[in-house]
Amino acid sequence: MVKKEAPISISESEMINDPMNFINRELSMLEFHKRVLDEALNPENPLLERVRFLGLLGSILDEFFMVRVGGLAMGAGNKDSEFYFENLLPQEQLRRIRKRTRALFGEALDCYWEMLEPQLAKKGVEILHYEDLTNAQKSRVDAYFNETIFPVLTPLAFDPGHPFPYISNLSFNLAVRVADSSGRRHFARLKVPGSLPYFLPVHKAAYDPSIRSKPVRKFKFVWVSEVIEANLGDLFPGMDVIEAYQFYVVRNAEIEFSGLEVMDMLEMMEESVRRRRLGEVVQLLIGTDMPDDILRILVDNLDVDPQFIYSFEKPIVLRNLLQMYKVDRSDLKSQTFSPVVPEEFQLDHDSPPEQFFNVIRRQDVLLHHPYQSFDPVVEFLRQAAVDPDVLAIKQTLYRVGGDSPIVRALLQARRDYGKQVAVLVELQARFDEENNIEWAKLLEQEGVHVTYGLPGLKTHSKIVLVVRREGEHIRRYVHMATGNYNHVTAQLYEDIGMFTSDDAIGADATDLFNYLTGYSAKENYRKLLVAPLQLREMVRELICREIKQQKQYGDGWIIFKINALVDEEMIKMLYRASQQGVKIDLIVRGICCLRPGIEGLSENIRVVSVVGRFLEHSRIYYFYNHGKEEIFIGSADLMPRNLNQRVEVVFPVENSALIRHIRDDILQIYLQENINAWRMNSDGHYFRAQSKDDEMLIDVQQWFIERKKL
Repeated sequence: MVKKEAPISISESEMINDPMNFINRELSMLEFHKRVLDEALNPENPLLERVRFLGLLGSILDEFFMVRVGGLAMGAGNKDSEFYFENLLPQEQLRRIRKRTRALFGEALDCYWEMLEPQLAKKGVEILHYEDLTNAQKSRVDAYFNETIFPVLTPLAFDPGHPFPYISNLSFNLAVRVADSSGRRHFARLKVPGSLPYFLPVHKAAYDPSIRSKPVRKFKFVWVSEVIEANLGDLFPGMDVIEAYQFYVVRNAEIEFSGLEVMDMLEMMEESVRRRRLGEVVQLLIGTDMPDDILRILVDNLDVDPQFIYSFEKPIVLRNLLQMYKVDRSDLKSQTFSPVVPEEFQLDHDSPPEQFFNVIRRQDVLLHHPYQSFDPVVEFLRQAAVDPDVLAIKQTLYRVGGDSPIVRALLQARRDYGKQVAVLVELQARFDEENNIEWAKLLEQEGVHVTYGLPGLKTHSKIVLVVRREGEHIRRYVHMATGNYNHVTAQLYEDIGMFTSDDAIGADATDLFNYLTGYSAKENYRKLLVAPLQLREMVRELICREIKQQKQYGDGWIIFKINALVDEEMIKMLYRASQQGVKIDLIVRGICCLRPGIEGLSENIRVVSVVGRFLEHSRIYYFYNHGKEEIFIGSADLMPRNLNQRVEVVFPVENSALIRHIRDDILQIYLQENINAWRMNSDGHYFRAQSKDDEMLIDVQQWFIERKKL
């Protein structure tokens, strides 16, 4: 652990404190969205991977509108003296966001209609319009409509006797105009349920059991909305269906609770999920062909601010393109690979738990997902559940997903073996609240001690503590990670985890869980860096120490691999270090509010972003420390929320072999990446890294795949 040095005050120079030297976080996030879009545009990527990137863009744009645009909309009238990056008040940010998101949507739609759809058709994956179907194809999809779709549709009228129907968040709808026998026109809204496929299969193999088991090379689909539109007469019998127009609604998901009295966290979050459905509309996506009078009905009754209306010639719900990725055409996807189980954990299935714990007792073990399997993490909990010498298991859960083997192991430990199990379930994990509420209830029903965290703080740390009796002594085994205990995302996200039986870390983990589940005012930890208690202070001290080493030896060097860099103080500290000559390499996946390459301020800082097949998610903090290198890994990014409003755990890597491995085989490879890497300019824009003639081409994610195979 680093010793505290006398604090080096941040220079009050005009450059460091100029708001124009801090990039607006929302606009920086949209730069990341643009890099994701570029992967969809990139012809070097397999065709269905490009479709997946376009679907991912739609998903993160929806979240951006729900969270960031929603939050700005609530504070749009704020004109106080708060420090705003680039001097952009909320309303000006909203104006710039609209301009950039319209451009993003436009490029994305062009990408689909002009590139992806025609290329998919050439490869045998066709998305057809209903009017282009053959009679046999129409017969098949119409039959499916009558049997499966029709029963779940609910047309809702809007007239003096029927109030305007509630339209939920992320709902895809049809605005329908019909006329009765007297010629009088009426308006109705029809929701297309999310349980229905966005694309309906047309090919015969999807409907004929006799050929369904045979390999299919050519797939044909039709837009489900067009099938519904073609059969609207069945939903409005005796009426003349005049026209129908698609629209998509996104609502603000940032909910304030200032007027809500709650008795406990579980009640509050259940209410939060209910109230989120009533949030202000922050995006209304429509086609340019929608008549003004129908648009007026929607705008007036949804109370939509005009700045949140997005109209395009042929709009589509981008996130639904992810369904197309499920098509069984491996030749149009990235090559599959099997995550490697580290040699240390390649034990016989009938090995006693003692052998698994022996591995961790001998040495710290690092796992790099998804290149290395997540199975040892699950096995850690399974072995702890069945081992008669394990006395207690404690764990934090942030996002665990459905049908979780992690939760099953915890339930087994309590239900079948009567072990002491304590779990902190973070109910405020945005968009996973409902899932986590159900897990919390199930765990409680089985007698697990469940807590929901500290008031005003999210518990974002990823840590498991297993307490084991070994002879006359107690030993603690700990797993800590940068990613969630989610077996599904562990195959999609790049993350790092570590097993250890280090006594000091075990004692720190015990103190941490006492802080989370009971009453504890402890602020000093032996080795762990814990937010919001002392993580900010310790990172500041580590940067200050590197400045001191630079002044004394001229070899200051910092490498941070993080998801986001937003915190004002941390940016100023890095600016200060750069001004003193410290070399700083920042590998930042998403938001970066620091401007690199400004003379006199940040000319010693370079910023790299890697966007690829897997979501870069690990956080690594490297300090050269004049050759006595220190590396910390954990759950925290350098954002105000991580440092101030979340319980985060950052842990040291002390094994010299692991330090060399992280430095040479992980961080240095990221810095050499020249295929999927983007370099950041001081204006906040990014350009693709260009390899030099004598440089080896490195795709860092593929490099890890090949390396782990060896």
